[in-house]
Amino acid sequence: MVNLTINGQKLRAREDATILEVARDNDIDIPTLCYHEAVAASGACRLCLVEIGAGDQKRLVASCLYPVAEGLVVATSSERVLNSRRMILKLLLARCSDSEVLQDLAHQLGVKETPFEPEHKQCILCGRCVRVCQKAVGPAAISWAERGVDRKIAFPFYETSDACIGCGACAYVCPIETIKLEDSQDTRTLIMPNPRMPQAEFKLKKCPTCGSYWATERQLEYIARNLDLAPELLDSCLACREKVLLRSLSSITKEV
Repeated sequence: MVNLTINGQKLRAREDATILEVARDNDIDIPTLCYHEAVAASGACRLCLVEIGAGDQKRLVASCLYPVAEGLVVATSSERVLNSRRMILKLLLARCSDSEVLQDLAHQLGVKETPFEPEHKQCILCGRCVRVCQKAVGPAAISWAERGVDRKIAFPFYETSDACIGCGACAYVCPIETIKLEDSQDTRTLIMPNPRMPQAEFKLKKCPTCGSYWATERQLEYIARNLDLAPELLDSCLACREKVLLRSLSSITKEV
């Protein structure tokens, strides 16, 4: 364990923890966009900047990446930190001018408008979706494309990827909610924030018990293959399987 100070509050933390983790464990708010607990931090959005050190040794670091250390002094809302966050938000607002999530976040930090020319794009390039697809789920169906100012998220060759299982993890972790999932009867449509990307469609599995469509056939095939399960074990939806399990447990309890 190490001792550190955040906003004047003396804390103890694990040696392998980051400033962001310690702050959240102690209900200290640090805004983030690219950070997600399911994957390793990348420091892409820089919104989690904090100030460390004292006197002339103060500097800004990304709290999601910076490890705690004995005697570390951290300020999460100094004027320097707040000004940096405001500038970052002004740049993000210019890029994704129509994002309600960014507009709300900007309002919280007192940013009323951006001096930069609006681009009306739909992706802040945080990379959350790429990292979750590659590291947490596994198919690695989406990745980075192009370079520099043309960088974007895409399926390979801007075509619907056979590797995509339609699980929706990318939409779930998108911080500005720009990746869309639309379920209609037995079909799921995945809409990516890239005008060159075609919409991807997936057939949904119907639960034989309750009749609801609950997961894509590709996703269930992927799970069964990777966990070496018999496909029929995944026929029923989670709610119906839970009911069966509870009935079984209740029956066992009564017998005991």
